[in-house]
Amino acid sequence: MDSSQYMSFENEEKHYRFHNNDANDIGYQNFVSPITNRVLNDFTFKDSGLDFGAGTGSPITKVLRDNVYQIAEYDPYFHNNHELLKTKYNYIASCEVVEHFHHPNKEFALLKNLLLKGGKLYIMTHLYDPEIDFPSWYYIKDHTHVFLYQKETMEWIVNKFGFTSVEIKNRLIVFSN
Repeated sequence: MDSSQYMSFENEEKHYRFHNNDANDIGYQNFVSPITNRVLNDFTFKDSGLDFGAGTGSPITKVLRDNVYQIAEYDPYFHNNHELLKTKYNYIASCEVVEHFHHPNKEFALLKNLLLKGGKLYIMTHLYDPEIDFPSWYYIKDHTHVFLYQKETMEWIVNKFGFTSVEIKNRLIVFSN
């Protein structure tokens, strides 16, 4: 989306407040389970994590904390603690967030910098592919979705930012550091 069409910071916050983000909702927990299951499989409770773009209520944070995992929440609207962006993490979860990045170059550089060596960045987003009828695609109907990705974009991100690899499985994208 052209940056002249972006919502203001205030209007975006109002928009996000209307999301039904109940961390206790089992359906919502199931939706984010590709991320939480991978974190639970790939790391231990001793490892540190960051829920980047946590929103008003994160089922990722809830599920991981219920399993005694150490995970902090960062969100520019609802958990805007910049001290968290000075720490390095074993894993970062970012569910339905990257499509909202106004400056993907800056944001991916930040995420890469926040990862420890051997760390993983778990992203969930809906990748575009040519089989999708773009004009009727539900993902472009959200006015806060300002940047869309394809499989090739994710492979480009690996090279641009120096990740060691990317794994794509449906909506789950895992970058390794």
